[in-house]
Amino acid sequence: MLGQGLAALAAAVSGCAARTDDPTQAVTDLATPGPGTATGSTSTTGSSVTTVHPPPPLRSLIDQIGPLGAADADGVRVPEGFTARIVARTGFPALPDGYVWHPWPDGGATFATDDGGWVYVSNSEIPLAGGVGALRFDADGELVDAYRILEGTNINCAGGPTPWGTWLSCEEIDRGGVFECDPLGQADAVERPGLGRFKHEAATIDPVQGMVYLSEDEPDGRFYRFVAASVDAEGRLSLDDGTLEVAVVDSGGSVRWEVVPDPLAEGDVATRFQVAEATVFDGGEGLWWFEGVVYLSTKGDNRVWAYDTSTQTITTLYDRDTALDPDALYGVDNLTVSACGDVLVAEDGGQMRIVAVMPDGGLVPLVQIEGQEGSEITGPAFDPSGTRLYFSSQRAEGLLGGITYEITGPFHEPMPPGSDC
Repeated sequence: MLGQGLAALAAAVSGCAARTDDPTQAVTDLATPGPGTATGSTSTTGSSVTTVHPPPPLRSLIDQIGPLGAADADGVRVPEGFTARIVARTGFPALPDGYVWHPWPDGGATFATDDGGWVYVSNSEIPLAGGVGALRFDADGELVDAYRILEGTNINCAGGPTPWGTWLSCEEIDRGGVFECDPLGQADAVERPGLGRFKHEAATIDPVQGMVYLSEDEPDGRFYRFVAASVDAEGRLSLDDGTLEVAVVDSGGSVRWEVVPDPLAEGDVATRFQVAEATVFDGGEGLWWFEGVVYLSTKGDNRVWAYDTSTQTITTLYDRDTALDPDALYGVDNLTVSACGDVLVAEDGGQMRIVAVMPDGGLVPLVQIEGQEGSEITGPAFDPSGTRLYFSSQRAEGLLGGITYEITGPFHEPMPPGSDC
């Protein structure tokens, strides 16, 4: 079996052919709906996207979760009442005779399908091959398909879902690009050069103001936004037509945005150096828009930032240097946000955890992987019900041996009528 897995891995690294089947089920993403969110029509990549009835509003139960229990046979620690399973392993078919799961699984997101199931997409951060793979689950949570949705790219690190049901996959290389992908693999991915060329990490959509926020994984990286020139009737931003801007932060946290003169870096000056007064963000990582706030993690200084899009001010939600918790976060990386605004942060190294940073700054560990020193946690994303959390350990079994997991338990519950978070 190991020999078969290594042979399959070699094929995966050298590049996978696009899927040849013709899935017909439509898909819509799970981002919190806001004004202008798509309600149906044709996606920007050309595949049919039909909005389904969303799941009932969810209430987070994360503040009620207890301490982590003992590690299971796979080295996974979860709280009481939660279970863990492996859903894919690098170098092995996710299903018999199917798609071989890619090396270095990184950023990910989930997308609901109109048959009651969902798709989890996952980037591959491997050099030269890169790309994105997908796992499709039915309404009962059983894995029913696996396939490739992007290939031929390089070091695809993080990215972000769009409110119209596509995945933005980002290349973490000099002059790297952003590719818009169909989670079903039914339509070819499309590069979106309007989002600039630099060492991209993550992307998140502000559906209210019509903007894309972008992070840059450099020690002297910058924080960007793309202002779309237009939004169609279904709320889709024109990702090829707009203006790339970079953040300039003053001593009080007020942010102004300056136009990047050469966003494609066609000249001699790298994108991040084109606006001299642009503020440095040390190792930009995860991004997530939630109810008017953009959350940004910076791994170099172990901070989580909160940018208020209405007041255009930025503050620190979490700073390891001032944290009082003895189990402070280290290597803050990919992130997502719960239904009630709890920011889930994956550690790159550190204690190999996903930890919720509560609105008051407190920490709630949700999962920890033991015995995988030298790896990192990547791609946290909830399913439509909010009761399943997907993520990967990028190098769980050595240099190329990633593992993708599913944790099931009471992270959320349907919100009773008239109640709130």
